[in-house]
Amino acid sequence: MNTKSLTRQAQAQARLCLGLGLALSAAAAFAVEVDGVAATVGTATILRSEVRSEMNRFGTQAGDDYDTVLARLIDRKLIMKAAGESKMTMQEWVVDNRIREIVDANFGGDRNQLVAALAREKLPFTEFRQRIKDDLVVGAMRWNFVDKFVTASPAAMRSEYADHPERYMKGDSVSVSVILLKPSESGLRDTVLEELKTMDFADVARRRSADTHAPQGGAWRDIQCEDVFRPEICNAIYSLSKGETSGWVELDGWSFLIRKDDETVAQTRSFAEAYDDIEENVRKARSKELYDRWLDILKSETYIKVY
Repeated sequence: MNTKSLTRQAQAQARLCLGLGLALSAAAAFAVEVDGVAATVGTATILRSEVRSEMNRFGTQAGDDYDTVLARLIDRKLIMKAAGESKMTMQEWVVDNRIREIVDANFGGDRNQLVAALAREKLPFTEFRQRIKDDLVVGAMRWNFVDKFVTASPAAMRSEYADHPERYMKGDSVSVSVILLKPSESGLRDTVLEELKTMDFADVARRRSADTHAPQGGAWRDIQCEDVFRPEICNAIYSLSKGETSGWVELDGWSFLIRKDDETVAQTRSFAEAYDDIEENVRKARSKELYDRWLDILKSETYIKVY
C-alpha cells in the first residue's frame, strides 16, 4: 500500500502541464514584448524575451539560469544554420505525425484543445508548427552527426565500472509481510493474532488482509521502505529484527501487522547486474563528448556575439 503516491488526478494534471510546456516551448517568445537582443548567431538573432520564455518553460523546471538557457538557444541556432547549409529537409507528413502524437498524448486526441491552449498562450498555430518542425530537424541533425556514432565498447564499460563503483551500489532493502485491517475491521485484531498461533502468516494475510499484496501472502520483496510505506510504518520495520513480527501499528485508523522477513545492506552490484546502467552511462558520456566536439566546430565557423 503506497500511501505516499500522488493521486491519479494530480498525476494527470502534472503530465498535462509538462506535455503542454514541451509542446509550446520557446516559440512563445514571439508573443512576448521584444526588449532587446541577447545574442546574434551568424545572421540569426536571439531576443532576451525569447530567453526568458525558454526559462519559464524549461529553465525553472531544470534549475537552469539565464546564461545556461541562452547557451542552449545559441546551440540550437548553430544546428539550424548547419541544417540549412546541408540542405536538411523535413517532410510535412513527419511534422503532422509529431503534432498528432502531441495531441494524443496531452489533449486526449482533441486537436481543438491544442488550438485553445495555443490561443491562451497567444501563439499562432503556424509558429507552433514551425517550432515542431525545427525540433525534428535538430533531432535529425544530432542523429546524423552524433548519436549514430555513439557506442559503448566493452573496454569503456569496464573502465566506467571500475572508476565509478559508487554509481552501481544497490541500496539498503527489506522484505516484509503485512496484514492490513481496514478501520471498520479493527475488532478483528485479536482474531488475527489467535489465527497466527496455528496458521502461517501468509495464509492469514490472504484470508484477512486488505493490503494490495494479500494474494501474495502480504509479501513485499526487496523494497526500499520509503518508496512504499509512510515513515511511521518504516520506523516500525526498522525496529524489528529479522523474522520478528511487530505489534499492531495504527495509522489513520488502519491497522498494520508487520513481519520482517529479510534485509540487505548497501552493496556494489556485479558488472552483470549493473550492465544496463553501465552501458547507459557510457553512452551518455560518449554522446556528450561527441556533441560538444561537434558544437565546437560549428562555433568556430560562425560569428557569435552575446550582449
